[in-house]
Amino acid sequence: MNRWMQCCLVSCLVLGGIPVMAQAPSSEPSVSIVFAGDIMLEGGPDRAIRRGRDPFAGVAQLFKNADIRVGNLECVVATVGAPEPDKPNTFRVHPRGLKYVRRHFDAVGLANNHSGDFGPKAFSQMLGLLKQSGLGYYGGGKNLKEAHKPSIFERQGLRIALLGYDEFQPRNFEADHDRPGIAWSEDEQVVRDIAEARSVWKADVVIPVMHWGWESAVANTRQRQLARLMIDAGADAVIGGHPHQLQDTEEYKGRPIFYSLGNFVFEGFPDKVNNMGWAVRMVLDRQGVRSWQAHTVRMDGQGLPHAAKQPNAVVQVR
Repeated sequence: MNRWMQCCLVSCLVLGGIPVMAQAPSSEPSVSIVFAGDIMLEGGPDRAIRRGRDPFAGVAQLFKNADIRVGNLECVVATVGAPEPDKPNTFRVHPRGLKYVRRHFDAVGLANNHSGDFGPKAFSQMLGLLKQSGLGYYGGGKNLKEAHKPSIFERQGLRIALLGYDEFQPRNFEADHDRPGIAWSEDEQVVRDIAEARSVWKADVVIPVMHWGWESAVANTRQRQLARLMIDAGADAVIGGHPHQLQDTEEYKGRPIFYSLGNFVFEGFPDKVNNMGWAVRMVLDRQGVRSWQAHTVRMDGQGLPHAAKQPNAVVQVR
């Protein structure tokens, strides 16, 4: 069985619940990192927060003992700004929820099609609030340079770089030389950012996180082309989101690609497929991803996540 078939098979088995396989021993220093999918705190999650309830309580164990914990923040956290005209869905939440985000996450991704829902002023305020709360971020910044700067984590002597990009409209959320905003996905720039993460920022492991694709169970041609381009450029894995459901997973040149982790905290979807996602736990070393494990998460009617009880398979990448 080749790597692609093995990865697809295990991806399916994870959802059904298969006993965890033992990891191969290694003397290499390693770091664990957990990636969560789309986090939108408006609606049910915010109502829970206002009652003093932690919206992540049902998945807290998934982050336990992880060295790095990250997720895509699919809303603007601010008290200022005005909603984008002619945009059908705009999401803004009060900063009171950041204490719960900080409890479970070390950094959040900002490169998505909702970070700019209330304009540059709200986005700028969010950057300040994230810094005040001690939360890191990637895929956005006070200007174009900062938006494309990797978020660097140093653990166990390893330097891990996270980059974030959006390629789902509107593009007017993009940062400029003198304007805060997100990092937009352009192939040449993405390739350059990955190379600089190693040459300038001295990263041992580089992982781009993408906001891309359509709302379907299978990644499209553009996603596959870009994922392979990023790995050819030196990425050790690719993490995707935006389609609001799980998409297929594959390996390319021995490196895993998760086209969409689906929703993680998100109210407003009636269909079961949109109320289930993955939290992926990876083990990293200097050669990249050693293994990964997907944990199934299901959201209730309020958009609050709950971890599935069944065990999940571990995929040995090498």
